[in-house]
Amino acid sequence: MKNPFLPEKMRILEVIGETAIDSTFVLALDRAVKPGQFFEFSVPGVGEAPISVSDFEEGRLFVTIRKVGRLTDGLFALGPGDYLFARGPYGNGFDYGDYLGSDLKVIAGGTGLAPVKKVIKNFIGSDKVSSLEVLLGFKTPEDILYRDEVGRWVDSGVATLTVDKGADGWSGNTGLITGYLKNLDLGNRDNCKFIVVGPPIMIKFVTVELLLMGICENNIRVSLERKMSCGIGKCGHCKIDETYVCLEGPVFSYAKARRLLD
Repeated sequence: MKNPFLPEKMRILEVIGETAIDSTFVLALDRAVKPGQFFEFSVPGVGEAPISVSDFEEGRLFVTIRKVGRLTDGLFALGPGDYLFARGPYGNGFDYGDYLGSDLKVIAGGTGLAPVKKVIKNFIGSDKVSSLEVLLGFKTPEDILYRDEVGRWVDSGVATLTVDKGADGWSGNTGLITGYLKNLDLGNRDNCKFIVVGPPIMIKFVTVELLLMGICENNIRVSLERKMSCGIGKCGHCKIDETYVCLEGPVFSYAKARRLLD
């Protein structure tokens, strides 16, 4: 029997700098993956942490990592040709079939864009959904991820980008992402489906506003990424009442997620 805690080697193909502290690691992987799932990445002798999938294509997996501590320091010391260790993928992720024919609204704050990037790419310019609108919020212009790709989404009219605080040379939108919810097309509320991912405080206030706008709880999906831990329901760190977030989530309908208070 295979040891579920035993990671496998994964070769780094490329490292793409996104911001001063964020980089996307392109890894060799030939395995089925869903957007919104995560892997447990590790460096021997340093530690392990869950990190969301940001994109994937045949033979390649993309994960965007923020340099914030001892483990990520170890990961950032690696480069193309090196190997890191990984377990996964884990979690339920986002099912494309849930959004077919809908008026899909994706609302992402900060690094919350990473786990929904593939969803946006799948539906942009596609007739699989009736419409697609994307709201993206970052703290400052310097924190914007996937700058070139996001720029194309904005130029196409699909996405609205805002930053909490502008800077010299910034001519785009400024203000919290909640301030732009009123611009969404909610002509057919029953057909509107929402994905909301980002910092917990952002998810809280966005969902409150959506409910006030008449959106049904079951039409809102959120990702409780902060609660991910071992990935296989053994450590208990993510357990809230009888729910193991790493097994049943991290993606939940808001009707379920609002009861997962810890």
